Amino acid sequence: MSTIAIDLANVSKSYGSKMVVDGLSFTVAPGECFGLLGPNGAGKSTIARMILGLTPPDAGKITVLGVPMPARARLARRHIGVVPQFDNLDVEFTVRENLLVFGRYFGMSTREVTAVIPSLLEFARLEGKANARVGALSGGMKRRLTLARALINDPQLLVMDEPTTGLDPHARHLIWERLRTLLSQGKTIILTTHFMEEAERLCDRLCVLEAGRILAEGRPHALIEEQIGCHVLEIYGGNPHELSALTKPYVQRSEVSGETLFCYAPDPEQLRVQLRGRAGLRFLQRPPNLEDVFLRLTGRGMET
Repeated sequence: MSTIAIDLANVSKSYGSKMVVDGLSFTVAPGECFGLLGPNGAGKSTIARMILGLTPPDAGKITVLGVPMPARARLARRHIGVVPQFDNLDVEFTVRENLLVFGRYFGMSTREVTAVIPSLLEFARLEGKANARVGALSGGMKRRLTLARALINDPQLLVMDEPTTGLDPHARHLIWERLRTLLSQGKTIILTTHFMEEAERLCDRLCVLEAGRILAEGRPHALIEEQIGCHVLEIYGGNPHELSALTKPYVQRSEVSGETLFCYAPDPEQLRVQLRGRAGLRFLQRPPNLEDVFLRLTGRGMET
């Protein structure tokens, strides 16, 4: 087995005068979940489309499962499953019919698809919905069906573009549980997301993107320790710029985002003492996370 599932080397893509992906390079190992993390417009979806061979790069080379893309995209896509950002299920068909039709795209016979449907429905927790029309399903059920559909060909690689956008917390956690199951089975996953909790929970490695460039790359907790490395105190309820000047002697660094002052402090309690008595202030102390990393690297929050 190859030690590299995906290899991007100096890949660039522009639309008109706008550079969307700018000299991007990374590799993904088999069985790894690799995250593309960034705000809308960072280039995540374009990267996913180039990995699938749907969009050709302007420069650079892409190899997926040992196959050059997009030159031999049809061959590679036989072994790839896709979860698009927006569900494209046929709402007039039943759950079973959606899986049957999709299986035929991969040249599977009706008998072959019928044989795998029960396990896919069980995986998606849709055993009781096989004959339900898709239009009657909840958003979370539709998303799980889209994931099950992506597994119809038992792919080696899954490309997932914002898989939990628009879902409530319960549905999001169900999807995460299913994805961890796939990783335990040795599937390789490319995950594009702007949810920092999703990336922390699922990704073995990730890169933080902005304007098509990699700002940082590595394991989530290693990036957090490297970029932040101390407690975070969020302060609300006052003028954040005025508070920033007051807290400067007691913090390693601070950032203002909207009405919130983020203080990165080795001793948050000392900081609280200095601000005690100022009316209207509220505090939230917590461990650092990937959103702090993104804020430090770009000067703005991740979910934009």
